[in-house]
Amino acid sequence: MRLRLTLLAGLAVASAAGLVQARQQTPAPKPATPTAQPAPAPAAPLPAEPEEAPPGPISAAPKPPPPPEETAREKPAVTEKPKTQAVEKPAEPLRRTRGGAAIIQALDKVTAETLRFEAPIGQAVRYKSLVITVRACETTASDEDAQDSAAYMTIDSQPKPPTGRAPPPPRQVFRGWMYASSPGLNPLEHPVYDAWLIACRASGPAPAKR
Repeated sequence: MRLRLTLLAGLAVASAAGLVQARQQTPAPKPATPTAQPAPAPAAPLPAEPEEAPPGPISAAPKPPPPPEETAREKPAVTEKPKTQAVEKPAEPLRRTRGGAAIIQALDKVTAETLRFEAPIGQAVRYKSLVITVRACETTASDEDAQDSAAYMTIDSQPKPPTGRAPPPPRQVFRGWMYASSPGLNPLEHPVYDAWLIACRASGPAPAKR
């Protein structure tokens, strides 16, 4: 029995050793050469997405045309401007003529006596108890509408003194402008005498007329 076990053990060892040797002698199988596979075809490019155009300006809804009357009001008719013309300088007004003397008519209301005389500018002229001094006398220019003469004068009341006595102080009874065409516009107010302007004279004395 032991012998059988020993033989079985030896056989087992021998068989095991033979298997090991056979494994060592048997060449290892070469790895299989991988077969070249065809390169994958390149993927077809995807179609490019069309770029979105930027949004255009939002156009306002067209305004309905206004009625004809409103159109005329909103758009006034364009008129051509007149050509600029040279501005003419206005003509200077003519100067009034200044006289060297004033012709005055005087009246005595008591005796109804009248006297026309000439009073030189700046000189005192006596008519009874009146002392008349003309300061200026002028005649309207030819380009004025109404032709007239005006004199600025002062009239004092001063009676003549008796012989050998001093005259009394004068008392002014009128001062202002007298107009030949309108003697009643600014008249002398005196209880006994009246006086008004007739015209202006250039110069030279004129004889008194009664």
